[in-house]
Amino acid sequence: MQRLFSISMVISLLLSATAFAQSRQIPAATQDKPIIIHSATIHTVSGEMIEDDGYVLFENGIILHVGKGKLPTVPGAVLVDASGLHVYPGLIATDTYMGLTETSSIEVTNDHTELGQVKPEVRAAVAVNPDSALIPVARANGILTAMVFPRGGLVSGRGSVMRLDGWTWEDMTIDPEAGLLINWPRTEPARRSRFNTTSESDQLKQIEKNLKLIEDLFDDALAYAYSRDADAKLSKDLRYEAMRYVLKRRKPVFVRASSIGQIESAVAWAVRRKLKIVIVGGQDADRTIPLLTKHNIPVIITGLHHLPSNRHDDYDRPFTLPAKLHEAGIKFAIASGTSPAHERNLNHNAATAVAYGLPRAEALRSITLNAAQIIGLGGTHGSIEVNKYATLIITDGDPLEITTDTLVAFIDGKRIDLGNRHKTLNDKYREKYRQLGIIKD
Repeated sequence: MQRLFSISMVISLLLSATAFAQSRQIPAATQDKPIIIHSATIHTVSGEMIEDDGYVLFENGIILHVGKGKLPTVPGAVLVDASGLHVYPGLIATDTYMGLTETSSIEVTNDHTELGQVKPEVRAAVAVNPDSALIPVARANGILTAMVFPRGGLVSGRGSVMRLDGWTWEDMTIDPEAGLLINWPRTEPARRSRFNTTSESDQLKQIEKNLKLIEDLFDDALAYAYSRDADAKLSKDLRYEAMRYVLKRRKPVFVRASSIGQIESAVAWAVRRKLKIVIVGGQDADRTIPLLTKHNIPVIITGLHHLPSNRHDDYDRPFTLPAKLHEAGIKFAIASGTSPAHERNLNHNAATAVAYGLPRAEALRSITLNAAQIIGLGGTHGSIEVNKYATLIITDGDPLEITTDTLVAFIDGKRIDLGNRHKTLNDKYREKYRQLGIIKD
C-alpha cells in the first residue's frame, strides 16, 4: 500500500509539473490573406524611417512592399489601421535557453544540459518545449525570435534559432544547428578563497586538460571529415558529423568567453584553425578591441544589468561596453544575460546602453538586424524590407522605453496571441479590487 501511494505521488507530481509548464495561448494559423498595416511610422532599421503614413504589405509570410502614402490595390487584403502607432521588426534574443527550462527548482522541467563535457551532437531545438509559459511572456514584449543554446560542459552542443510560436519544436525551428557553443576554459587560476580551495597548480593542470580536450575534439573531427570526404562508405559518427558545417566555415563557433585571457586565447585558437567565431559574453571585449577589429569578430554581449567583473572597475563599465564597441566599429548584439523567466527584459538592457552613450538607432539594431546577422538570419529577419519574413510588431511607442506596449505581433505573417500568464493574473486581481470597491477602472 505504501509503495502504491509513493508511485501515485510521483505520477501526480510529474503531471502537475507538466501542467504548470503549459501555456494557454493557441499557436497562430498560417497567413491566408494579404495584410496591409497602414498609417503607421515604419522603423525599417536597415533604411530610413517612414513617418506617420507608412505601410507594410505582406502575403504568405513575406514582405512584398514597404512604402508611404497611397496604399496599393490588393484584392482581399486585410487592412490594419495603425494610426499613431509604430511598426518595428520583431526583437531577437541571441543567447537564451528559453524553452529548455520552466521552473529551475522542479527538475523535470529542466532539459537544458546533457551529461558529459564534450557533446557537439546535442541540438537545442529538439528539447524546446513549445508550450512553455515563459515564451508568451517574452513574446508580449516584442521578442519573436530566439537563438536557444544548450548548456553545460566544455562543448555544450549546437544552438538553434527558433520562431517563438508553433505547435511543435519542428514548427518553431528556423535553423536547428546555427552554430556550435564552446564554453572557453579559464586561462588563469582563480583566486583562492573559502569558495575555491583548489591550489593554483591543480587549477593550471585542469585548464591545460580542458584546452587539450577541445584541441583533440577538433583534430579528431577534422580527420574524420577528411576520411568521410575520401570514402563516403565509412560509417557515420554523430559527434563528428555535427561539426562538419563548423569545420567548413558554413556555421560559426559561438565561444562563451568574458575575460581578456579567454577572449585572446579563443581568438588565437579560431584564427589558427581558420574557423568563424562569435564571442558570447565579452565583458572584457573593450580591452581586446584591436584583436577583435583585426579579425572582424562580432560579440554577443550577455546583458548589461550586472556588476563589473573586477572590483577595481568603474561601476558603469557594463553599461558603457556597447558604446565602446560601437565606437570601435565592432559588430555586436545585446542579449538579456538572464534566465528565461526574465528574457522579456531584453530591450531594457539595450535601453540602458542608450543611457550610457550608445546611439538609440544602434541599440535597436543590437536586438534586431545586428542580432539577425550574427546568428545567420541577416537575409530573412531583423529589418522591415521586401522579401524578408513578416516578423514584426506594432507598438504604441519606442520598444526601448519601459512604458511602451506591444499591441500586435506577426511571426511569418501570422498574427500572434499576445496574452500570457502575467496579463491573466493582472486582470484577475484588478477584478478582485474592483469587487472590493478599491479601484473603479
